Amino acid sequence: MANIKIPYKPRDLQAEMHNNIKRWNVLVMHRRFGKTVFAVNHLIKHALTCPLPRPRVAFVAPTFTQAKRIAWDYVKYYTSVIPGAKFNETELRVDFPNGGRLMLLSAENPDALRGIYLDMAVFDEFGMQNPRVWGEVVRPALSDREGAAIFLGTPAGHNHFFDLLEQARSETDNGSDQWYWKIVKASESKLVKETELDAARAQMTPEQYEQEYECSFTAAIIGAYYGKLMAEADDDNRITRVPYDPAYPVHTAWDLGVNDSTAIWFAQIFRGGAVNVIDYYENGGVGLDHYADVINRKDYNYGDHLAPHDIEVRELGSGKSRLETAASLGLRFKVIPKMKVADGINAARMLLPKCYFDRDKCTTGVEMLRQYRQEWDERRKMFRDHPRHDFTSHAADAFRYLAIGLENRQRFVKPPQQVAQMEYNPFTL
Repeated sequence: MANIKIPYKPRDLQAEMHNNIKRWNVLVMHRRFGKTVFAVNHLIKHALTCPLPRPRVAFVAPTFTQAKRIAWDYVKYYTSVIPGAKFNETELRVDFPNGGRLMLLSAENPDALRGIYLDMAVFDEFGMQNPRVWGEVVRPALSDREGAAIFLGTPAGHNHFFDLLEQARSETDNGSDQWYWKIVKASESKLVKETELDAARAQMTPEQYEQEYECSFTAAIIGAYYGKLMAEADDDNRITRVPYDPAYPVHTAWDLGVNDSTAIWFAQIFRGGAVNVIDYYENGGVGLDHYADVINRKDYNYGDHLAPHDIEVRELGSGKSRLETAASLGLRFKVIPKMKVADGINAARMLLPKCYFDRDKCTTGVEMLRQYRQEWDERRKMFRDHPRHDFTSHAADAFRYLAIGLENRQRFVKPPQQVAQMEYNPFTL
């Protein structure tokens, strides 16, 4: 294996990063930096040189389609010179003669990744991935072999990628030798011609250019439905400590997944117009009995449980609807009428200025609302008129159902003008 020469010559900045990689690495790169080539080659080297038996390394992309489209050709190209390398096109993996294996994985279904062990994982566009993949699945997979992780991406607001960068900064400032971070801006790297940057600057909004080329985390998330409203919630200190008030019922709103996640919001409605969003829960790969247990374990006085209309559809296997199954578990749902997604999004926009979110219990859900965005048409270079379906969808859909459901409770909801003038502050102790 020592005589193998991979056809890869890293650029100076890439070489610098290769040489500085530690156990935990957060690398923020502008578009067209070459991060995929960098990542694939670092994984190949680790799979071939790791001293542990049967090394396992993984490139984790937001979706399986992206993994195949972005990285698979690079994997095959750079490993084709290795004698005895075996490619599995179906599973997107290559097995090496030393027993090592490089895998391309998808973050779409975190639970499908359970049970693996890893010596190194690279997360591509980590800010676009469900953070559960890291905390619940991949981090434990690295533990027994003390594996490493590299987080790559371009900024998309103050999301979990930003939080991880801040952690890396803090750890290195405090003298940790386990962390490495770097931000590479196009104006500094000189990897993209100045004329091309000028053309991009002229053709993009300032927010788009700052995010994609200058690695700005403060630029608005492009195409986000609720980005401005969530920023206002931050500015108004409406993401704060929100205690449960036993004098008011807790209403829940559900997005019920079949083969993926189920998301639940917990909210209290005050006669003055404020909506206290006190809790959020999300999980996947479990049945309704699990969620019924979650509901019962929380010491809340419940009001309405709200669910979308498809809860009434009968399942082929049992012949029962999930509405009937839920009832047998003690959950009585009110069914939200079918409504266009755009109308539901508008209802959510009307609700958000009235909401206070608990900063601890709703952290994940709030993050999903910040990032929920329109689908981007890469071919036409424009946003489509429908949402992107990704890990943010479940929380956003459940919040839509909450907004629609609360619209029908007119005795609680007052016009926004009155909400702005209300004297009642639920957080004044």
